Amino acid sequence: MFGNLEIVIINEGVLSVNDLPTKIEVRGAKVHNLKNIDVDIPLHKFVAISGLSGSGKSSLAMGILYEEGSRRYLEALSTYTRRRIKLGAQAEVTSVKHIPSALALRQRPSIPSERATVGTMSEIFNVIRLIFSRLGSPVCPNGHRLKPSLKIAEAMSRSDNSMGQLTCPKCGAKFQAFSAEDFAFNSDGACTRCQGTGQVREIDDNKLIGDENLSLADGAVASWHLPGRNFMPSVAEQAGVRIHVPYKYLTAKEKDFVLNGPQQKFKMDFRSGTGRVFHDFNALYENAHAAVLSSAKSSKSERAQKRISEFFHYSTCPVCHGTRLRPELLKQLAGNLNIAEVTNLTLGDLKAWKKKVLDELPSAMNKMACSLFKEFDDNLRPLLELGLDYLTLSRNGNTLSTGELQRIQLARTLRTQTTGVLYILDEPSIGLHPDNISGLLNVFKELVNQGNSLVVVDHNVDIIKNADWIIEIGPGSGDEGGQVIAQGTPKEVTANPHSKIGPYLNGTAKLMARRPDDQPAQKQIDFEVANYYNLKDVHVVLPINRLSAITGFSGAGKTSLILDSLVPAIKAQATGGKLPQQVRKLKSPLKEVVSVDAAPIGKTQRSTVATYTSIMDNLRKLFAAQPLAKEKHFTPSYFSYNNKQGACPNCGGAGIVTLDIQFLPDMQQVCPVCNGDRYNKAVQAVKWHNYSIVDLLKLDVRQALPVFKDVPKIERELKLLQEVGLDYLHLGESTPSLSGGEAQRLKLVKHLNHNQATTLFVFDEPTIGLHPLDVKTLVGVIQQLIDRGATVVAITHDLNLVVNADYVLDLGPRGGKNGGKIVAAEAPEKLIANPQSLTSKYLADYWNRYQN
Repeated sequence: MFGNLEIVIINEGVLSVNDLPTKIEVRGAKVHNLKNIDVDIPLHKFVAISGLSGSGKSSLAMGILYEEGSRRYLEALSTYTRRRIKLGAQAEVTSVKHIPSALALRQRPSIPSERATVGTMSEIFNVIRLIFSRLGSPVCPNGHRLKPSLKIAEAMSRSDNSMGQLTCPKCGAKFQAFSAEDFAFNSDGACTRCQGTGQVREIDDNKLIGDENLSLADGAVASWHLPGRNFMPSVAEQAGVRIHVPYKYLTAKEKDFVLNGPQQKFKMDFRSGTGRVFHDFNALYENAHAAVLSSAKSSKSERAQKRISEFFHYSTCPVCHGTRLRPELLKQLAGNLNIAEVTNLTLGDLKAWKKKVLDELPSAMNKMACSLFKEFDDNLRPLLELGLDYLTLSRNGNTLSTGELQRIQLARTLRTQTTGVLYILDEPSIGLHPDNISGLLNVFKELVNQGNSLVVVDHNVDIIKNADWIIEIGPGSGDEGGQVIAQGTPKEVTANPHSKIGPYLNGTAKLMARRPDDQPAQKQIDFEVANYYNLKDVHVVLPINRLSAITGFSGAGKTSLILDSLVPAIKAQATGGKLPQQVRKLKSPLKEVVSVDAAPIGKTQRSTVATYTSIMDNLRKLFAAQPLAKEKHFTPSYFSYNNKQGACPNCGGAGIVTLDIQFLPDMQQVCPVCNGDRYNKAVQAVKWHNYSIVDLLKLDVRQALPVFKDVPKIERELKLLQEVGLDYLHLGESTPSLSGGEAQRLKLVKHLNHNQATTLFVFDEPTIGLHPLDVKTLVGVIQQLIDRGATVVAITHDLNLVVNADYVLDLGPRGGKNGGKIVAAEAPEKLIANPQSLTSKYLADYWNRYQN
């Protein structure tokens, strides 16, 4: 990382800047399925890595470039610091030379806490707090408003806050001005009632009694089911409450004791869970409310807290009304708005507010104002370029989509104006409307122009063709991938006959993967959403037994319309429940909804393709039926590496062991006892057709199909995996490591062998992590669902998927307050011929590039 140095002196010699390294040299890369490859990655360039799902793109980008770049930087820190930071394991690679310090923006960013907002995450709120404290208009204790002045600004800029005292020119009252820290809801400015969250948590009395037709002895009080409270009915009986009659027949006094009775001890005989009886036991009574509150304080596990949270409901704080701040802070204005009103503005409206603030300031404050608003603009500009103008600063971070979180991270990265860093971005186009791609490319160029190197793993054709250099991994997925099949400039890759992305760059690819049904659907989903976020009186008609693509800008209302309104409405109608409040009407013949998202399957490597399907259960039964297994009395449980009877005693069935090396990063290595096979030797000795269970789990689906041709239950599952394009996966492959697109297709396997005439399948961004050729495979899977009678709705920005839809519903015209309307509702071919919206304009442009 040499920044802008012109010369570097080494051993009394002079090395010109032209002799500095120009590329990262990777030699002998063997991470995951990479086949001992050698590859050079240009430095100070925008490099795109392309390839099919499972080809090895992320193994190169994340598994080698990021792991090595970040690990080597951290190893340069002191031992004290390294011990407090988790260092990554050393990548399986012979050598990596000239790699800068690396930062990564992952495909799945971590979900922020309830205290994070768009304003705090983007750091714009920090600048706004400064603006209010320095340029704001405060109010004295007697209600007189002071105009912004240099005196106020100077008082608040002093390090000694006791000096920040103001005197009202009208009444002479002296008062303390608010500092920037006072406006922080995560610090001094937090509302005392909700502690800065904007919401209060209260016990929902309706959830304390699970079923009033039950008696206390039979479990009527739901909160007494929490751990350690199962004997409360006996304590209540000791206090004189009848516990063998239905709760609804108890007297008002008895009910009040159950819900609110005093905490006191009752002497009684107590029988423990082991059957032991304690005489004259002093049992402490906890009423239904107290059982929840004390459990919430004492329980540590995430699972327990989740269970306890079901007894609470959240409502807007009655003191701060959701602003998170102490009410007195809202008296101070800037641009004629208080700080809560400013944070409720969208990012796109902040420029107009800035102008109001500047217009009301005296000329003496211009220099300070320009300095503050320069930082304000530097924070805001990349967010607007990345198409986030519809977000408000007060929007909770944990309500943002994956794509929105990634873009906020990217904007913050750009603002830091680093030099000499290797940035690695995994699918940054997630959730981006085609109109926002140009803004993303501008951000990429700016990162490179600042002296950084950029590696982007993406499948968006417009992103790839704008790269300085392309590295394509393939040719296939899994064992058929892991090689560099093409590399060079976009022009060179396009001309390479081995390239899979080349036809999409030069317009020779065929986009259609199915023939859209141009016949009118016999049945329809007809529903209306009255008033929900930015949706206002929207009337939607979607065809049954067709593929409908829901498109539009981020924030246009796609999620609100489909996931928050249609999905719960169909579920409620099927069960006879009440429709969501915003759904005015619903007419639909559908009775079931299957939501298919890209969330990882399983949390640990113990979850595999075989365990997620029924293959593992059938394998265990198959091996338990073998003569040697019967002789040794091995039941099916012995053939599970998650049970100690079958697991390797050294690694417990994990296949790896983690070594804690003091002062160095933890090292993971293959278990030396089972060599990564997970099972103990006795279980591995049992054979079926000369295969051990370990041998079979090492097979990929293609290899396994002929092996199980005479085992119908397993063969059927394997064929379904092949149909969804996952035949390159090994049966023992870890499911959390699958891409979003792979996870979605694996989730569909269990639905492909049933009639789905009354089922709605809803896909949310189903093309995450999918190469255009993988999108064709996905479309083929969707067609199988439609052939079985299913109705499919896909929320998507991917034009490869949209052109293959039967029907397109486009929301907009843009996001936030400028969205929420239906701007196009037609078959794709009609929209291509006559674009009616910004989305359909891009759709037409995309279609016209190709020789279809």
